Amino acid sequence: MAEGRVCVGSIAGAFGVRGEVRLKSYCAQPEAIAAYAPLYTADGSHSFTVRITRTIPNGFAARLSGIATKEEADALRGADLYADRDRLPNLPDDEFYHADLIGLPVFDTGGGALGTVRAVYNHGAGDILEVFVPGRRTALLLPFTRAVVPTIDLTAGRIVADPPEESEARE
Repeated sequence: MAEGRVCVGSIAGAFGVRGEVRLKSYCAQPEAIAAYAPLYTADGSHSFTVRITRTIPNGFAARLSGIATKEEADALRGADLYADRDRLPNLPDDEFYHADLIGLPVFDTGGGALGTVRAVYNHGAGDILEVFVPGRRTALLLPFTRAVVPTIDLTAGRIVADPPEESEARE
């Protein structure tokens, strides 16, 4: 993935036989994904304009520029789609794009290094930061709440966390 791009959706496969795709949007306003075009594949080898044709369960049916057949649409199954960062809206101070958090070092409230954010997950109950901690067998999973993660300083490139005691003790 090129620097300066953010994952905004993915292709779940073909929809019908005329080249439409099943499009999953990761945007706060799902239909806004079309406005962020051109959208790029992870390696940047393909770019698409997007026209949403209808809402379907778990996403949209959409037409992508240059995709005209079911076979071409099926070949894109599983592809993540990225938008240029400058096409996305600016966020309020207390909201962040996941891409901005991944790779940031995490420190405890005493200034000690905990590790580095490896991923951000949301399985329906709120965001979770996965923090890689050197020397630990499993990743540290932190609820992404103000109580556990009181400070995110994108300018300084660091996160301050106050992990619950049981997450510190487990390995």
